[in-house]
Amino acid sequence: MDKEQQRHDELQAPLLPGDGGKAAAAAGSAYALVCSLVASAISVIYGYNRGVMSGAQKFMQDDLGISDAQIEVLIGATSIYSLVGSLAAGWACDCAGRRRTMALSAAMFFAGSAITSVAGGYAVLMAGQLVAGVACGFGLVVAPVYIAEMAPAASRGFLSSIPEIAGNTGILLSYIADFALAGFPNNVNWRLMIGVGAVPPLFLAVATLLAMPETPRWLVLHGHHDEARRVLARTTGDAALADRRLKEIVSSARESSKQAVPGGSDGTTRSTSVWRDILIRPTRSVRRVLLAILGLQFFQQASGVAALVLYAPRVFHHAGVTSQSAVLGATILLGVAKIVAIVIPLFLADRLGRRPMLLTSAGGMTVSLLVLGFSLRALPTAHAGGSAAWWAAATSVTAAAAFMATFSLGFGPVIWMYGSEILPLRLRAQGTGIGTAVNRVMSAVVGMTFISLYEAVGMAGSFYIFAGCAAASWVFVYALLPETKGRTLEEMEALFDDSAKSPSLTTQ
Repeated sequence: MDKEQQRHDELQAPLLPGDGGKAAAAAGSAYALVCSLVASAISVIYGYNRGVMSGAQKFMQDDLGISDAQIEVLIGATSIYSLVGSLAAGWACDCAGRRRTMALSAAMFFAGSAITSVAGGYAVLMAGQLVAGVACGFGLVVAPVYIAEMAPAASRGFLSSIPEIAGNTGILLSYIADFALAGFPNNVNWRLMIGVGAVPPLFLAVATLLAMPETPRWLVLHGHHDEARRVLARTTGDAALADRRLKEIVSSARESSKQAVPGGSDGTTRSTSVWRDILIRPTRSVRRVLLAILGLQFFQQASGVAALVLYAPRVFHHAGVTSQSAVLGATILLGVAKIVAIVIPLFLADRLGRRPMLLTSAGGMTVSLLVLGFSLRALPTAHAGGSAAWWAAATSVTAAAAFMATFSLGFGPVIWMYGSEILPLRLRAQGTGIGTAVNRVMSAVVGMTFISLYEAVGMAGSFYIFAGCAAASWVFVYALLPETKGRTLEEMEALFDDSAKSPSLTTQ
């Protein structure tokens, strides 16, 4: 009964002030919103670092004499480096805390951007991207975990969408910077494009250490119950509700600790036990949770989003857009489509639910990729027949923008909120790290093989392959993922344990 009352109270608390909301609840929700916005700044930095190479790579090649093969390795290797970062981030989040891990990520972003921007050769470029790549892995893990643990259940979908919106904002800003700075000499423009990304991390590192609180769940895991109560009181705006939430978190942490391997207090034992419970001897519910997370992360990148984020200028050039300014302008259009569409899940994920957003996204991605492949295949025919090929080029750009928009409806933001909310408390940070590692591996595969792939099967054939993966993702979501909207983090394990027995849980 207490749990039902607590859940009812949380679901009644508005995210933003409204006529029916209490002032205290509104203040608490506003505080959670501010914390989420600050945490999401790491995603802006990640997005900028990820997208800036799209426009900078050609000028970098002209300045340093780098081949296509070297660029393919340089860009793809960044995802491999972020794989290392995502695996290390789970351990860092558990040992040092979510807040300090975020500051560390910001410091590495600064160092990576600075090193890359002053590189005089390929080896230094790789070194800079190594540091930036590890920072990307940290950022991808820590922001969703932090926000999921700070957000009330009623607004978790809203708040958990913010990092993806922030990441897409960063990508758009990088495209705009590429366009704005392209007119400088080739030995200067790409350095400015990348160097600009070294400034925001400095401010974020300071803000994180001085102004952000640690999450209540991490504080409980490390015995700081009084501090956890203070943070909960600020995010709920209600002392009684904060006490109930604290009791629930403490109960969940104690239940998880019963499965831990006894030993020292330096964090080694906890880490060993976590890996055991995730990979070696997972419970039935943890196994289902892990399958959901790994599947979503695999399909997100297998759909080919990295190909358009990293190589959009090449795709548009192949589509018949030959002017450099027109190519960069079309790339900005992708960024705009991506960021406009991603606002939709911000308001609908807590109303419609996660499953409808993911299914709609996967269906739209499949259709868009098929149209893109068809238009790219039609271009040679149009040229050979002597007819104007502008329609095929325009269709290619439109289909690419539609793909970015439909991707942002679900498979962009929703998989991160879904993955961060369904893992049990003790496994959350490192489980998120494992999912992010799969994401980075697939991103690296796409980034390091796209040029070779389209040279082997054609540009159109490449997007047909991505369309097949997007269609498979629809089937995966429909068949295996239960709905999670409105449930507290502590209810997720029971949801996945019972979902096979209770079909209503998968469709509510």
